[in-house]
Amino acid sequence: MDMKRIRIRNLNLKYILGEILLIFIGINLAIWFNNWNTSNEISKNKAVALTKIEGELRNNLGELLKSRADNKRIPEFIAAYKELSSDDSGTVVMTAGEMKVFQSKYSSFYKVLDSIQKGDGLYEYKGDTYINLEIATLSKIAWDTSKATGIFSDFSFDCLYELESTYNLQNLVANEFQKVVEALQRDSIEKLLKALEFVSQLEQQLEKRYNKVLLNLENCK
Repeated sequence: MDMKRIRIRNLNLKYILGEILLIFIGINLAIWFNNWNTSNEISKNKAVALTKIEGELRNNLGELLKSRADNKRIPEFIAAYKELSSDDSGTVVMTAGEMKVFQSKYSSFYKVLDSIQKGDGLYEYKGDTYINLEIATLSKIAWDTSKATGIFSDFSFDCLYELESTYNLQNLVANEFQKVVEALQRDSIEKLLKALEFVSQLEQQLEKRYNKVLLNLENCK
């Protein structure tokens, strides 16, 4: 029986290996480009988020410093007024010159309604007192928006921890300040002063944390 010979053509191995190599290089280039593009996009999103957060924190710091400066005058006024007023009638006795100085210093806290001459250059003044709390507007829009996008998954733990701690302290200050408002509306002057003192201590901590985070924010990129 005749057996047919099976002939096998010689394969061009160099050509095949060349094609495989080209495919391999092409796939890796595509993967590299995709990774580069994704990394570049993440870097851009991180930069945008950090810019927004930095602007928000700087604005919050400015608001905090302004409100603190104004509210620090409340205990000063109350102490000065108590030294002048001997009872709860709302009257004080002093010379016209002393009242001019007092009103100039505490014009937003005290307004003269009437005066009676007492003799020896002294006058009895009857007036109204006002306590106006300055409430700092501490925004967290940039922080909440960045969290919602999920961009923080690409931040380092240390960076995220500092930011989270700062905004948590900011929330605490806002909540405690609400208690100051309630004390002003419902409670005694003594309770108001205690609440203001506690909030002032928290605000000092928040100021330090703002400055620390703003100084190190560049390291988050």
